[in-house]
Amino acid sequence: MATKPQPVELPPKYYLDYFRYLTGFVGRLYGHLLIESEREFIRRFEALTEDAQCLYVRFSNRRGTFFRVQKLQYKEIDDLPAAVGELLIHGFIERLNPHHELLGDEVLNTFTKPELLELLPLEPEELKPLGKAKKENIVRYSLHELDFARIVESLTRYETVVKPNFDAEVMMLKYLFFGNRSGDMSEFVIRDLGMVTFERYDESKLTARFANRKEVEDKLLISLTNEEFHELRDSVTPPEDVFNWFMNWDESRPELSEIAKPGYAKLVAHVGGFLERQKMPEQAMQVYNLTDRVPARERRARLLFRSGLTEEALALCDEMALNPQNADERYFANDFREKILSAGEKKRSRKATTRFLSDAESVGIPAIYRHHVEAGVMNHFLETGWDAAFTENYPWRGLFGLVFWDIIYDANVQAIHHPLQRTPSDFYLPDFYVKREDLLKKRLVELKTREDWKKHIETVFFEKYGITNVLVDWNEELLSLNLQMVDLLEPAQLGLVMLEISRNLRENTRGFPDLLVWNEQGEYEFIEVKSPTDHLGAQQLHWLEFFQLIGVRSRVLRVIWTA
Repeated sequence: MATKPQPVELPPKYYLDYFRYLTGFVGRLYGHLLIESEREFIRRFEALTEDAQCLYVRFSNRRGTFFRVQKLQYKEIDDLPAAVGELLIHGFIERLNPHHELLGDEVLNTFTKPELLELLPLEPEELKPLGKAKKENIVRYSLHELDFARIVESLTRYETVVKPNFDAEVMMLKYLFFGNRSGDMSEFVIRDLGMVTFERYDESKLTARFANRKEVEDKLLISLTNEEFHELRDSVTPPEDVFNWFMNWDESRPELSEIAKPGYAKLVAHVGGFLERQKMPEQAMQVYNLTDRVPARERRARLLFRSGLTEEALALCDEMALNPQNADERYFANDFREKILSAGEKKRSRKATTRFLSDAESVGIPAIYRHHVEAGVMNHFLETGWDAAFTENYPWRGLFGLVFWDIIYDANVQAIHHPLQRTPSDFYLPDFYVKREDLLKKRLVELKTREDWKKHIETVFFEKYGITNVLVDWNEELLSLNLQMVDLLEPAQLGLVMLEISRNLRENTRGFPDLLVWNEQGEYEFIEVKSPTDHLGAQQLHWLEFFQLIGVRSRVLRVIWTA
């Protein structure tokens, strides 16, 4: 009988070990990119006592801007008051003071509602109505009606409130390590607790994500601006103000490095989509005009047509048809062109996806499967003597991840930059295929027979089992389903699908048919299931047509509900 794994216990000061590792790693890889204030922060931090270092790292890892010293409880810090004093003396934290007025909302939200009512300098006649108010209203009232210096004096009369300093320096060090704003120190924790297993790298082969300081600042600028946009969008800020804010920012931003341009295109799409939803088409058009990357051209074509600018919309469709960036643009360009040209005619144009779907065969399925349509079709095939399995994207993604595992995570390609990285930095960029084309094709040449495919897949599956790979969903069915696909398809067909995925990992890892059905005679089909109210997507059509092109049997099956 297998023994139950013992829970992992992290050392008491694990977070300090992580922070020291991070600063040392950044110093080695990006020391030449650091500005003086960042170097000075590292030097001054290293000069602190261990207790003071622990307390500062605790502050830097917590959410919030202000902290109440009396509420701090860290057993691993031997002398907490001394650590607070040391951080104050050396400028790593500062006491709450009247200069923090612009952060007043965060100051007051450090306290509970009863505490605010007790501590704020409120007159008796103010307390009664505020006692029934929500905390947010008490905060708003206090910041508008009370002198902030008096608020500070009242709040700090009986306890010390502090604000950590060096926020910008710590943010930059973490950004340089993770390469994005979403990574945080908890990644170390989940690794060491065994919650996630990362691929192991020779750290001497890890390379810098950024070539120069401008690349760092440009990419960080886009991330911070995107966060600011989401805050404005989610607040009560009028959409006109959001538009003006964004256009003013765009006018003053620097010329962006290549590394920042994909993020900029996403930001443009987010802002443009927001303005469209707010019924501001002219402003949305101005925003979409800032980039040609997906989906900006499609949105501009739609807005041009709605505005009566037919020729401009047609010209944009022609441009997309000539050089589509993905399947959505390829099908949209032709479909929308037909729609424009047939405008006003009695006969409406039909999209390619609609035509493909309408030509598909249909099957009667009991209405009890109305909310599980794929299961109904699967059961239909099982009842007629076929085997069937849910497929959609996961077995194809998994197959790609297993076949090319070492190529994906090859540190020599210079796309792996830190030991907690889940995907290469170029994973969703055209560079992924460009930089690995020879390696990918060489691997497929090596996999000549079905036995070659099976041996390679099984070897990688068991060697890498449990290691995080964004494409591989570790479950018992993945390996058996991949082996079944190898049995049914020709090695050359599998190779062509793998290469097509590699050319655009963002788009081509989705849109695969819902089911795989097969029988003992080796006959098979990939089935895209569509209920009466469902539509065929552009990426789904892309794969159905690609499968037809390379001889992989697939089709759409329309469901008709029966009693």
